[in-house]
Amino acid sequence: MQCPKCHHNNSRVVDSRQADDGRVIRRRRECENCGYRFTTFERIEEAPLLVIKKNGAREEFNREKILRGLIRSAEKRPVTMDQMETIVDHVESRVRSLGENEVSTTMIGEFVMEELVDLDEIAYIRFASVYRQFKDMSVFLKELQDIVEKAKEPQE
Repeated sequence: MQCPKCHHNNSRVVDSRQADDGRVIRRRRECENCGYRFTTFERIEEAPLLVIKKNGAREEFNREKILRGLIRSAEKRPVTMDQMETIVDHVESRVRSLGENEVSTTMIGEFVMEELVDLDEIAYIRFASVYRQFKDMSVFLKELQDIVEKAKEPQE
């Protein structure tokens, strides 16, 4: 494994443990050249999953795109990287459990929002505003009202 700091090709595994309910192995490594420690993840390579975009184009499923969207929506919010990674893991699991070779971006976005609304309402609104492309203020207000109503439910 190549060191991200000095690009030397030899590293040793310092610690290994399971992650994501045993579907991933997290390894802490140390570069034999410079001593830099870094983390790698080993996961089973799944069959290719295609995403159908809104314009009809198809591309391969990319976890990083979901994570980038979450990072942008949770900027300056009390949401950790681990929490965002967990959301991506859950979304990918749900998508793959559908048993389909193709899935729409609409469904992926809905799965992300279902996870995000319980984690951080502001990040949820940010994500939804980009994902749902709010056309005017009334649609935005409707989404806010839905969140307020949901927040009131457990207290009643």
